[in-house]
Amino acid sequence: MKLETYKFRSRMRALTDGAVTAMAILATVLVVAPLVAIFGYLVFKGASSLNLAFFTHVPKPPGETGGGMANAILGSGILLAVASSIGVPIGIGGGIYLAEFGRGTKLANAVRFTADVLNGVPSIVMGLAIYSLVVVPQKHFSAFSGGVALGIMMIPTVCRTTEEMLLMVPHAVREAALGLGVPNWRSVLSITVKTASPGIITGCMLAFARVAGETAPLIFTALGNQYWSSSLNQPIAALPLQIYVYAISPYDDWHRLAWAGALVLIVLIVLAVSLVRYVTSRGVLKGAS
Repeated sequence: MKLETYKFRSRMRALTDGAVTAMAILATVLVVAPLVAIFGYLVFKGASSLNLAFFTHVPKPPGETGGGMANAILGSGILLAVASSIGVPIGIGGGIYLAEFGRGTKLANAVRFTADVLNGVPSIVMGLAIYSLVVVPQKHFSAFSGGVALGIMMIPTVCRTTEEMLLMVPHAVREAALGLGVPNWRSVLSITVKTASPGIITGCMLAFARVAGETAPLIFTALGNQYWSSSLNQPIAALPLQIYVYAISPYDDWHRLAWAGALVLIVLIVLAVSLVRYVTSRGVLKGAS
């Protein structure tokens, strides 16, 4: 009787394990399939419009065929560089404060609540806010105001991710450093943050990928530009803005360029995230030799 019970339970465990494994595989396929479908459709619609002119020329006047998005690619790079220089340091600093120095304080609770609320603010509202706070006082649109809008959108994601990653570091690591007489601030920067750096970098890349495709805040801040521009004090082109303009136009050639721009934008985001993950896995950003 005991042997039969043991065999029955073994079969049930095997069936349960197989069923749960199948469900996990199915869930993974359901998550990945839409991404693959979207990317495949972008390749189908946009790959034929990619050529050297697309990466070297500026947009043609309305009604003319040809042209490219070289100025928009440059503009997106400038905007994301400004946004990262604002969002990443402030976000990481806020996360360090929440996890290491402000636990249980009213200020920390207020910062955490603000970050959670800010993370849910629609991007168009963020664009309107920066328009009122930056564009109106300057009396003109600019790449700087666009970078500020995107940078503020990055802060809550980076901040909360940094906090969660630091909280996962064992207390024994902190206690060992403090036991050796290392000051608390140096222990946090040299040991705790370095230990959690892979997760922090992942959070930064998630925030980067989120804002890289934003259009609404740039309409009210960067505005867009049909010509070459690299000045932070002038309107600037960006891939999401150019895709938007081309997509709503009545010209078929512009529609094809919009698909090509969407494909390039996705590829650039994937390449940037993959490059950072590769460098992280090699230990360069972990401080390994």
